[in-house]
Amino acid sequence: LPTPPELEAALKRRVLDAGVAEKDMDIDDRGVLTNPVFLKATALINVRPLRTHHWSGVGTCLKNYIMFVPNPSDYHADGCSPLGKIWTTPPVKGKTRLNILCALTPQFYGRGAHFFDRRYVWPYKGLIVGTDPVAVDTIGAHLLQTKRIAHFGEDRALDVPPAHITQADKTYRLGVSDLRRIRLIKSGWMEEALI
Repeated sequence: LPTPPELEAALKRRVLDAGVAEKDMDIDDRGVLTNPVFLKATALINVRPLRTHHWSGVGTCLKNYIMFVPNPSDYHADGCSPLGKIWTTPPVKGKTRLNILCALTPQFYGRGAHFFDRRYVWPYKGLIVGTDPVAVDTIGAHLLQTKRIAHFGEDRALDVPPAHITQADKTYRLGVSDLRRIRLIKSGWMEEALI
């Protein structure tokens, strides 16, 4: 599930409006380690579609930075629990200004590598936005769990639980993973908000 081009265009427009020169911004995924703009970046906006993920349980903002390391597979052990370590490396440490989980059409269930099935994608029409990537991911994982319960009548297990979110909090101190401690501000319509 790619980030919708309309969302990318809207973010680019807002960054330009904030005074950043177009030559100093770029949108990239797999090429960040060789992209000159990312190599000299002082600020990052982290955007990722919300979905389940074979190796990490959920594909969220913490997982999105895996392309900032030369060997992404080194971070797949134990349900991707070491993902938080990436956020302590020079290409990203202290640079992320905003984390956005694109929940316009999230995938709430899946089993197996590269799984995609339209039956498990729904038009949630939302964005989960914050400066704390752990809190954003905690809310996203909770939303997917709540949707699985609503859809199946129970919480169907994923390939692995999203342990990397708690580890990013407890081991790497990147943010808050306790739902009770996260301040959630909802805006817009509330019908079927689920959280």
